[in-house]
Amino acid sequence: MDHPRRTLLKALLGAWTAAQIPFALAAPIDTADQGDFLALSALIAGQQALDRALADALQQALSELHPGFSDQVTQVLALIEARHLDAATLQPSLDAEQSPLAHVPRAMARGWFMGIVGSGVQARCVAYENALNAQMVSDVLQPPSYALGGYGVWASKPLGT
Repeated sequence: MDHPRRTLLKALLGAWTAAQIPFALAAPIDTADQGDFLALSALIAGQQALDRALADALQQALSELHPGFSDQVTQVLALIEARHLDAATLQPSLDAEQSPLAHVPRAMARGWFMGIVGSGVQARCVAYENALNAQMVSDVLQPPSYALGGYGVWASKPLGT
């Protein structure tokens, strides 16, 4: 009796589930760890197309800084699937339960959006103009370089002083 309704509900549920973890399919995946990192990155960044070279550099830097990082990424993905979490509820859920995995999405977001991995003396700049904070406004703004003018511009006093 309700067969068409159930079919429609199953289709909608399948579409919703598929949309919860967007996959960055710009290039073939070499390893499962790389696939997991890209899947979680796409969810955290809210973008399906991510810079593959930056993804590789971030994954390497995060793995060097946090031993077992690849396994933790896989655990976060399993948690997302088991609890049906999305990008908006992931970090608050991990923080509320004081999960040992709480640093994973935060570290990945910082890497993607700011181009920085680690903090303090362990901080490493992995990206600058390719970080998502610069890419999102690149149609209007360009990230500043080391100098905002020609050589020695910092040495002359501004006009009117």
